[in-house]
Amino acid sequence: MKTIDEDIKSGQFKTVYLLYGDEAYLKKQYKDKLVKALVAEGDTMNFSAYEGKGINPKEIIDLAETLPFFADRRVILVENSGFLKNSCEDLADYMSDAPAESTCFLFVEEEVDKRNKLYKAVSKAGRAIEFGTQNEDLLVRWIVGRLKKENKNITRDVLQHFMSKTGTDMGNIDRELEKLICYTMGRDVITAEDVDAITTEQVTNKIFDMVNAIADHEQKKALDLYYDLLTLKEPPMRIMYLITRQFQILLNLKDMSSKGFDQGTIASKVGIPPFAVRKNQAQAKGFSLEQLKTAIKEGVDLEESVKTGRLNDQMAVELFIVRYSKK
Repeated sequence: MKTIDEDIKSGQFKTVYLLYGDEAYLKKQYKDKLVKALVAEGDTMNFSAYEGKGINPKEIIDLAETLPFFADRRVILVENSGFLKNSCEDLADYMSDAPAESTCFLFVEEEVDKRNKLYKAVSKAGRAIEFGTQNEDLLVRWIVGRLKKENKNITRDVLQHFMSKTGTDMGNIDRELEKLICYTMGRDVITAEDVDAITTEQVTNKIFDMVNAIADHEQKKALDLYYDLLTLKEPPMRIMYLITRQFQILLNLKDMSSKGFDQGTIASKVGIPPFAVRKNQAQAKGFSLEQLKTAIKEGVDLEESVKTGRLNDQMAVELFIVRYSKK
């Protein structure tokens, strides 16, 4: 990301930029930054945008070879094309064979295959930058910085509570921060009560609470949480997938903890933020390794039963919850 900022500051741009990864908020921020820096405001003659599958690469190449109209460069934005994951020989060959210097390409993709010929050509000709889930320290600094601009103060504990509800997606955090700032208008300190009052809890948090209830053999609570999710129009099979995923996290975490891995390594390997490791470790104590393995297998089997029509989807999840929450 620093390299993009440096290019914008110096005005020395590469022929092609690739922004990829699952952190959509940051990708959009840097896409907008580049477009603003590369294209004069209101210049529709020299800026073209393509999005989605089915884009004709030959059309893009023809456009790239067209000289800009009274401007330094022509800019072509290509989003979510799949060209960097699947093969696109025409564009790969064009990028490898000295593309027009008067054209700047900007690719924005969710997934790429680094073995892909176009990915290799783009990396060689310009910059390929991954926007992945940000670590806890960076997120904390970003949130605190946002709040300071609004003259808001928050304690470390309340901030951790806020992040436990929002997750690590920066787009979601941004939306929830806006709500929190508006809700506390006229006050300079944000409390845990404010967070509870206004922050929308992620579905994954409700799944965590449900698994907690299962581990504590609180069957009614677990089922009530399940019915709450159904009321929120969450599909039963997505709930089943998220429950099974949480059991997989607990299995991996329990195994790594027993082998003495530190929290940072566990968080990285398991795929959860570092601040959530202890909470998951506490939850994992409610299950043995064998129980976790059996639950994961049963979750997969129940999903198969639903797909083959042997079992109703809502009933399948209820059976799982009842079986593993009974005393």
